[in-house]
Amino acid sequence: MIAWIVTFLFLEETLPSPVPVSQFLGLKKSKVEPTLQSITGPQDAPILALQTETTKSTEQNSEAEKPLSLRSLLTPQVVIAAANYAGLSLVDISFRAIQPLFLSTPIHLGGLGLPPSTIGKLLSIFGVLNGLIQAFFFARIHDRWGSKKVFLFGLASALPLFAMFPIINVLARHDGYSTTVWVIVLLQIAISVILSMSYGTPRFVIEFSIFY
Repeated sequence: MIAWIVTFLFLEETLPSPVPVSQFLGLKKSKVEPTLQSITGPQDAPILALQTETTKSTEQNSEAEKPLSLRSLLTPQVVIAAANYAGLSLVDISFRAIQPLFLSTPIHLGGLGLPPSTIGKLLSIFGVLNGLIQAFFFARIHDRWGSKKVFLFGLASALPLFAMFPIINVLARHDGYSTTVWVIVLLQIAISVILSMSYGTPRFVIEFSIFY
């Protein structure tokens, strides 16, 4: 709601003639602006010429302002960047879906058997840690290593993230909720922040490929 209010009040409209919502939905017909239809007399020849030039210029501007087709946007750079972003989303969403399920599943069934309150605290730790790192360190990391390295490193961090699930379960079966188990759980949360950092890199590549 806050994002909607800020957008509505403070962001300027970039389209020269935005289409009303009612017209876009077909509830209201577009208005046709009146033009000079009949001007006679030799003294009005400059007006006719000026009107013709204005009409041509308006048509050319309208053609230039038309949005590009999807086919023209699908350049190899855009396709590669979008595919990378889709792969990252698949890996990240898979981990985010499995993590609370693993934490709540009983130990003898392959999980960690934690109560909902403890799971909520662990996910809250991730939220706070991820927010702080993204706000204060991501820009520096991106400027130092570049989009490609940050993206690849973040995506590669998914390997130890998924590998930690069976390791945590095996340790919990033998030692219970030992210090080692909690250290690995917290380490898994910390590494998952690295995976989240990859989200910031393909956006720059996609925007650059489309607009430049």
